[in-house]
Amino acid sequence: MSVIEGRVWKFGDDIDTDGIVPGRYLIGELQEIAQHVMDGARPGFAAEVCDGDIVVAGTNFGSGSSREMAARALQAAGIRAVVAVSFARIFFRNCINVGLVPVECPTAGVIEEGQTVRVDVEVGRVEVTNTGDVHDAVRLPHEIALILNAGGLEPYLAAELGTT
Repeated sequence: MSVIEGRVWKFGDDIDTDGIVPGRYLIGELQEIAQHVMDGARPGFAAEVCDGDIVVAGTNFGSGSSREMAARALQAAGIRAVVAVSFARIFFRNCINVGLVPVECPTAGVIEEGQTVRVDVEVGRVEVTNTGDVHDAVRLPHEIALILNAGGLEPYLAAELGTT
């Protein structure tokens, strides 16, 4: 899991959880909810996103309510990582809990939509493969990498407790 590569979908600053999953869609099964992911920020996004794509955003991504469903819906839609200048702390933690990779990258704003990025979580690096540009990112602690490698907090704890 240390390296994730995917096509970039670019968003700006202050994308809140209602922009990620508008509250009116928070009914039904996860796959139904994922069909409306990012509808509050970019209607039609869910129909275009492909498995393995990466969201790149500005500051304060995931602000607003503490709904874990925002991170789950991004993941269910196929997003493997979110690279942002900064995150709302509860959203950052929700990503880890569900196994969606959050990457803080102070220079993420210069990455363009449609480019392909290679994210090395263990090193703390985001490379734009189209241009060769390399951006430093905050390296995740080893303990967090273990949780992400397990697929999130629940599978990690199940494996640790021997209940899998």
